[in-house]
Amino acid sequence: MNCLEPDLFQYPDTQGARSFREEIARFLTDYARAAEELSPEHITVMNGCCAVFATLSTVLCDPGDGYLIPAPHYGGINSKMWLYGGLQPVHVPLSSEVTNEESRPFQLTVEKLEAALQRAKKQDIRVRVLVLINPNNPLGDIYPEQLLKECLEFAHRHELHVIMDEIYMLSVYDDITFTSVLSLDSLKCSRVEQRVVLYQVQEPFCITYRNTAFVLILPDPARTHFMWGFSKDFGMSGIRVGVLYTRNDDIQKAVNQLAVFHSCPGPVQHVLCQFLKDRDWLDNVFFPTNKKRLKEAQNLLVGGLADIGIPVLRNSGGLYVWADFRKFLKSQTFEAELELWQKLLDKKLLISPGKAFYCYEPGWFRLVFSDSVEKIYLCIERLKEMLHADDAKPVVSNASSTANSSCSPEKDSSGTASNTPQDDASQLKNILVF
Repeated sequence: MNCLEPDLFQYPDTQGARSFREEIARFLTDYARAAEELSPEHITVMNGCCAVFATLSTVLCDPGDGYLIPAPHYGGINSKMWLYGGLQPVHVPLSSEVTNEESRPFQLTVEKLEAALQRAKKQDIRVRVLVLINPNNPLGDIYPEQLLKECLEFAHRHELHVIMDEIYMLSVYDDITFTSVLSLDSLKCSRVEQRVVLYQVQEPFCITYRNTAFVLILPDPARTHFMWGFSKDFGMSGIRVGVLYTRNDDIQKAVNQLAVFHSCPGPVQHVLCQFLKDRDWLDNVFFPTNKKRLKEAQNLLVGGLADIGIPVLRNSGGLYVWADFRKFLKSQTFEAELELWQKLLDKKLLISPGKAFYCYEPGWFRLVFSDSVEKIYLCIERLKEMLHADDAKPVVSNASSTANSSCSPEKDSSGTASNTPQDDASQLKNILVF
């Protein structure tokens, strides 16, 4: 790992070193359970997933276009898409209220995607992209395979590109099955003896050409773009390496032109290549230990929050929990949420408020638990001290909820939709998101 050959100190291939891309292709083929072997030619390596978002925003869209994204979502996406591409977020608001058509809080459905798209059209916003984060940040929700397919079909119907961010792909615990979009991306072939014909059979599509039948699992491979990085699953946020996998040659050529501004140092690529090659260590030491520690840390934090009277959304992915602080707000407003956030910060608790993730209901906070046991205990003690002090008495509101892990609280409708980046940014002034 410490043996650096002279070529590592030269200008690197802007797409990423060939040896590194080959190792990434093998790694993702195996760990994403890809339906077919990934090609290194379809991979571009950049200095972080933020760079991937930024370059794709420029390549896929024109300034003023919109991108569809379920909210709450990771707030950092907006700055990259807006500053680079001049794009407008078109939010798909998710609610904590569970309706008859839903089975859990903050559930994404295709009907919600359709409604948001139609609202954008009425506002003369041309939507070009659907952004999905799976596992979700900040919810920790993992999209079931059926929902994933429905979202891809929705994008296909409306000719939308899909950016699938799976940066927490391997930070999944419990007995939950994670479905990567790469596992759906395949062409199944079989020889047949019949004339050339193009037809559709419910789902998926079936194409017969020159006596070979192709069953297309993924509706639109040319418009589906996968991204992943080392910062979360490997705990290397400072190493700054993001991966884009796309089978669209035109998109990749354009991205590679911009990648010169976002290239990764050769020595960094060399070191990470050694990590990926050591499958025995990954399979038998690192990933089992990492998942075990994450689950233990999550249980510790969730249990401590329950003792304080703070329910959380049940999840099995990511490095955080989505917690309901609404009964500790002085009023059910984002001003009260910001006031509570400032009090938490004064107690040296850096907990991100829901508004920083464009949540439409005030009072939700994201707490990261991927830290030492000692710091989690300290967090719980400081929360207990602050929230149950005389000057922080809980208020009675319609947003009360039980402290069980399913977390099905009542909906607060005070938030209104906004597709203007400047408006959202002004409300998030001085809020740090990690």
